[in-house]
Amino acid sequence: MARLRVIGLMSGTSFDGIDAAAAEIELVERTLRIRPLGMITDHYPDEVCQLLRAALPPGRIELAQVNRLTTEIGRSFAALAERAVATLCAGRADLVASHGQTVHHWVEDGAARGSLQLGQPAWIAARTGLPVVSDFRSADVAAGGQGAPLVALFDGWWLRSPAFAELGARPAALNLGGIANLTVATDPPVAFDSGPANAWLDAIMQRDGGADFDDGGQTAAAGRVREALLADLAADPYYARRPPKSTGKEHFNLARLDAAVAAHRPIALPDLMATLVELTARTVAEAAADQGVTGLVVSGGGARNPVLMGRIAALSRPAPVRSSEAYGLPVSAKEALAFAVLGWLTAHHLPGAVPSTTGASRASVLGSITPGQAPLSVMPLSALPDRLELLAA
Repeated sequence: MARLRVIGLMSGTSFDGIDAAAAEIELVERTLRIRPLGMITDHYPDEVCQLLRAALPPGRIELAQVNRLTTEIGRSFAALAERAVATLCAGRADLVASHGQTVHHWVEDGAARGSLQLGQPAWIAARTGLPVVSDFRSADVAAGGQGAPLVALFDGWWLRSPAFAELGARPAALNLGGIANLTVATDPPVAFDSGPANAWLDAIMQRDGGADFDDGGQTAAAGRVREALLADLAADPYYARRPPKSTGKEHFNLARLDAAVAAHRPIALPDLMATLVELTARTVAEAAADQGVTGLVVSGGGARNPVLMGRIAALSRPAPVRSSEAYGLPVSAKEALAFAVLGWLTAHHLPGAVPSTTGASRASVLGSITPGQAPLSVMPLSALPDRLELLAA
């Protein structure tokens, strides 16, 4: 099977940056061999960030602004993809997989009804000349699934590596983005969003702390947990729902947090941050324990917050908690790399989501393909890989 060079593009619910991860991907028997080629990151222009903040729930914007957003996000992704081709792939790549920017994940009574990602892929195809896989979530939602999280196949295959034996018989991957999500390496895997991670932490720092995020967890470290507020936040019915389940800023937004905090004012910024860190740590640890998890490998921006990581580790004992970097995968690259793999699966007409991870009625081939300047010549495959081998760069 010929190798493909694929670029995965990702911006999470915190929209703190656009990540591009490139990889050479090849199927050998039933093992998907992935050689990472590096990662680069860029930020949205200030005016796009301002418009995104206005658009994200519970915000409201006009359709003209939505049109502008999907164009400007597409252009930002396209510029980063072009750089990735030149700097990470030595000028030669075969495919781009673009997650886009989630602006609304529609869930009612625990069922996902739709998921909207902006970032017009035609701009990426025009600028790079490459075919682009995008709109990854809609096919799974149409099949009755949550459409999230979509990194479960990547996680499940990766966690079968002998390197993870130290994490016990039931390891799990934890991504701490805006929302925290878990993939438990059962057969078949189980995956779900456990609740907010950086979504509230970053929003509070941006509004009240004069910073994009709590660098090193210093603000939270200076505070104390307000147990009454923590109890109110932890009583949210979302936490009691059984997986598969998914969520986003439609539920865990700043307006909801402010309403909960109102009954507990005055509250100093460090105390609020300490309480939110504890909320994430407790809900993650409880969700992992409920699934019988024996060890955690952590990625995402929250993995760089030592206060959050320390509390997750303390509450998860005796299960070990490790950074994904201990296994050769930078914490900020995992999701972009996972979407590169999803793009590879789509190109080979293989499903990227399976019912055990999203609750769908069937496994779905994900995404839509925007053609490039030349067709992508690959043969459809009839069977999924059963493991993933991460090679040295």
